[in-house]
Amino acid sequence: MPLTSVSTTVDETNEGRVDIIVRELSETSRSQARGMIDHGCVMINGSPCKSVGTTVKPGDLVAVRYDKHQRYREKKRQWDDRTFEIVFEDEHIIVVNKSAGTLTVPTDRGEPNSLVDRVSIYLSYSKSKKEAFVVHRLDRETSGLLVFGKHEPIADLLIEQFKDRRPTRVFHAIVAGNVAEDEGTFESHLATGSNLDRYETRPGKDTDQAITHYKVVRRLAERESSHGEETTLIEAQLETSKRNQVRVQFANAGHPVLGDPRYKPKEATHARWHRKRMALHASTLGFFHPVSGEPVNFDTPLPSAMEKFVAGARGRSDRKA
Repeated sequence: MPLTSVSTTVDETNEGRVDIIVRELSETSRSQARGMIDHGCVMINGSPCKSVGTTVKPGDLVAVRYDKHQRYREKKRQWDDRTFEIVFEDEHIIVVNKSAGTLTVPTDRGEPNSLVDRVSIYLSYSKSKKEAFVVHRLDRETSGLLVFGKHEPIADLLIEQFKDRRPTRVFHAIVAGNVAEDEGTFESHLATGSNLDRYETRPGKDTDQAITHYKVVRRLAERESSHGEETTLIEAQLETSKRNQVRVQFANAGHPVLGDPRYKPKEATHARWHRKRMALHASTLGFFHPVSGEPVNFDTPLPSAMEKFVAGARGRSDRKA
């Protein structure tokens, strides 16, 4: 079967996305046009077009060579979003790895592109047209695992688990200084100030009990002794899930999280930590599936910024067995 060849030189009237031009040249559907691009039927200035999102400008030559009788199906694409990665998904829940710098939900100022908005946009493209319902949150400059319900009743069931302290939540953090004890527990009560900062105080009707179990993963000393700064990579398991509890408790112990702009920020600086984000990552999340009742557990590695920091230091061998 002979192939059909068509081409055009782009001008001001049709510049823009190449898939639209291919659709017009081939007089076919947009889906078929995108399939042609995926199957190597489209050339731009003599070179293969590799993406359906490619844009062309006046003077570019777009050429299409295809079989009129063939169905060119689009290749399945992974969802690409800088605010999150999909870790797990079924018809009831979605677990994502949030990027640092992303709000979980908008504040009263109504910021765009919050995580719940972005996940809802992703879900709106599915056949079921679901949306994301918030279960729990992470601070803006903290990365890591979050679960959303795809139905409000599912989210409510998960929220009840968090209230009952049933989920497993483990964070990794790089904190300032040398944490002396290999492991320990912080137990305190947190209140909220007028500026929304959290602080430790005596138990009261307006305070939240916060319990964090921690252990030292690695004590870090600088390869260049002139820096004179020590840090510690710690693992913190939350018995309670209260806002800012890891940040507040470690800061009050003299070991603020690197990059923390709120709790002891002057002590949270380091010569090699240049990121706007905090060195805090929600690495493990476990709970009971709200429909099946089966335990599910998810893990993510340290983000690259934290990995690079740890790799750039030398470990100390003084951790007790």
